[in-house]
Amino acid sequence: MSLHIPDNSAIIFKVPVAQSKVYIREQQGYFQRIRRGLNMLLMALFVGLPWISWHGKQAILFDVGAQTLRVFSWVLYPQDLMIFVLLFSLAAFVLFFVTKKYGRIWCGFTCPQTVWTLMFNWVERRIEGSANQSRLLDKQPWSARKVAVKAAKHLVWGLAASVTALVFMSYFYPARQLYIDMLTLSAPLLIPGWVAFFALCTYVNAGWIRDKMCQHMCPYARFQSVMFDASTKLVTYDHQRGESRGPRKRGSNNFALGDCVDCSLCVQVCPVGIDIRNGLQYECINCGLCVDACNQVMNKFHYAPDLISFTALKPVKSWNIALLLYGAAIAVMLLGMWAWAATRMDFEINIARDRQQLYREHYSGDIENSFRINVLNKSERTTTYHLSLLGLESARISDTVIEAVKPGEKREVAITVSTNVTTEGSRQHFDWIISNQNDGTTTQKEGVFIYPDGDK
Repeated sequence: MSLHIPDNSAIIFKVPVAQSKVYIREQQGYFQRIRRGLNMLLMALFVGLPWISWHGKQAILFDVGAQTLRVFSWVLYPQDLMIFVLLFSLAAFVLFFVTKKYGRIWCGFTCPQTVWTLMFNWVERRIEGSANQSRLLDKQPWSARKVAVKAAKHLVWGLAASVTALVFMSYFYPARQLYIDMLTLSAPLLIPGWVAFFALCTYVNAGWIRDKMCQHMCPYARFQSVMFDASTKLVTYDHQRGESRGPRKRGSNNFALGDCVDCSLCVQVCPVGIDIRNGLQYECINCGLCVDACNQVMNKFHYAPDLISFTALKPVKSWNIALLLYGAAIAVMLLGMWAWAATRMDFEINIARDRQQLYREHYSGDIENSFRINVLNKSERTTTYHLSLLGLESARISDTVIEAVKPGEKREVAITVSTNVTTEGSRQHFDWIISNQNDGTTTQKEGVFIYPDGDK
């Protein structure tokens, strides 16, 4: 199979100034079944996850007020930023790896923009009819029937967008409380405001913008082409086999024409409205709808399938350097996430000196240093912490216990460290030992004790 790249192949970087509405024709087939299965699974997860309870609380909840993210038994704080860095880096490299092998397959099968666009298109087809009927309806002058049909479509779109916004909001506001508060009009004003905002965004993106988001607004569409090479599988038209294209009757033996019957179904089913027969184009989201449409036509004419197919110019080599590098980066991210999880502790300790007074000389002869200790309990249990010192001879701590710190509580305590042992130096380094009395985990923090000559 040979791939055709037209002379104006620079079209991959060309942005059309204007484009009319794309009327997406519905299509059945192998890739459409895969996409619908994935979309149903993703939609079920999207709707269902906020309803899962874990130890009496919502399993996944981003509490903006408390600045925490609950993920089952883990409660993540801003101090846990590293896991988000690793997680987003992992997602990026997985996306790069998949793009290197299959192009924009993420866009075509799992991107929320595509999922909701095709869902809104499904609603439009149910109410307005086929793509041709919808096109004709838009050209007709306004009438009572047209107003009724359009109103019904936009009403359903609005309901779908509102439900989407409510589900999305349930990741930030407890789901069981959200729906009750919204139905009883008792929710804080900020909540319905955000729901309305997200509903409007969904309605505009999936109902009106649609393909314009993929073509002009999504940054992924702009840089993904640099990841392609001859081994990337892209939705491609077999120009050598298909041309010269032309219409014909079934069963005819017109050997002067190629296999393409010029039915334009590949264009009619395309969510972004391109003609895949024109060669590689950055707008293509590798959704496979044109493959299903073309194979359906090839089957009717008893031609070989895959005139349009996922094809690479060259076979994929197992030692492809880019794939190996992406794979290595994914492995590093996974290793980093494992290391983070293995070393993460359920409390955070910050110790700072009292800067107003570096030291005090007690009438008994002791030298005292003051510290402020901030402890954050990141666990789900009320916890007591024990303090001790290592490396400071005969030192005494004014309070060795921080008692009953509640889950999520951040407490600051003032601690005085004193000693009657002098040294030749002006300051001495030591270690704080902080232990969690619930599970016995400990952590160390470096400290400095300043003597009377330490401020000189």
